[in-house]
Amino acid sequence: MDTKSKNQKGFTLIELAIVLVIIGIILGAVLKGQEMINSAKIKNVGEQYRSLMAAVYSYQDKYQQFPGDDNAATSRSWATGKCETTSGNGNGQITEYYAAAEHLACAGLIAGSYNGTSENIKHKYGGDVLIYYDAIQGKTGNLIRFDNLSAENAQAVDAMVDDGIYNSGTCRASAAYTAGTTIAQLVCFI
Repeated sequence: MDTKSKNQKGFTLIELAIVLVIIGIILGAVLKGQEMINSAKIKNVGEQYRSLMAAVYSYQDKYQQFPGDDNAATSRSWATGKCETTSGNGNGQITEYYAAAEHLACAGLIAGSYNGTSENIKHKYGGDVLIYYDAIQGKTGNLIRFDNLSAENAQAVDAMVDDGIYNSGTCRASAAYTAGTTIAQLVCFI
């Protein structure tokens, strides 16, 4: 004897397939949205490099010295009040990255307020951005350094600004771009 009721309801295969398609579309949209957000952050880091490089050159054009290395920084018109600053040694090498950010901000070339002793510029992934003189992968000079980027993001920024190869060109990384790793430093020379 059949004990099933004729009024028993359930999902048909078509209804289940429609629900799975809708879930797939939603998941695809979420993943695509995350990819778009990450792409925007990568573009922001590349643009940050370009704008900081322009700020450094503007400072150099105006004061004939690099920010952070400016040996007359304490006598600049902006070196009063909350922008009292320290001077560099004027040797052409930006060896004090805290002062570099402070000089640029006090001169009105970048946004923010930096104390010259412990505050750094940050990038969209939260790591420090330093304007500095250093050597990396066989090249030495004044540079803009982005700390703690994923290998994938560091390579994407390198490719956007330069050649995408970790040890050549204008941008160089502290290590090879190996998926799933963190690049301690991506530097792009000024």
